Amino acid sequence: MTPTNNIGYLLQHVSSTLSRQSDQALQDRLGIGFSQFKILMALQWNPGVQQKHIADALGQTEASISRQIKIMHEKGLLVTKVSSNNRREHITAPTKKGILITEEAMQVLNNYHQPMFDKLNDTQKQQLLEILTNMHEHTCQPSKPGACHALNN
Repeated sequence: MTPTNNIGYLLQHVSSTLSRQSDQALQDRLGIGFSQFKILMALQWNPGVQQKHIADALGQTEASISRQIKIMHEKGLLVTKVSSNNRREHITAPTKKGILITEEAMQVLNNYHQPMFDKLNDTQKQQLLEILTNMHEHTCQPSKPGACHALNN
């Protein structure tokens, strides 16, 4: 069996290649990386989520998330405030600029990847969406490492 006949290999390969291409497209067009985009998305979906939960959900270290958040603070994409309920708790959220960059990034990625999706007919697109949704539900179960449920803690 060659690697291109192995579903697991192809999924992993396509995923990592798409990540690298997405990172390059975002760097070229907006000056942010794919990792920063994912952090912005996580903070928009769940304001105040802890860095350790972002790290778990994105499969990165807390140190990496912390560095990216620091960079995004410097770029004016994030703001951190002390919680009114607990002075030890800091809540990080996207600024208006951060929200706009996130929206622009989504559009950049949609446009960049559109030629790939144009090769699929409507039935294939719907089937792919259903398959990926099923796979997402399986891989993001609370018991699985790196599951996106971590962002809801």
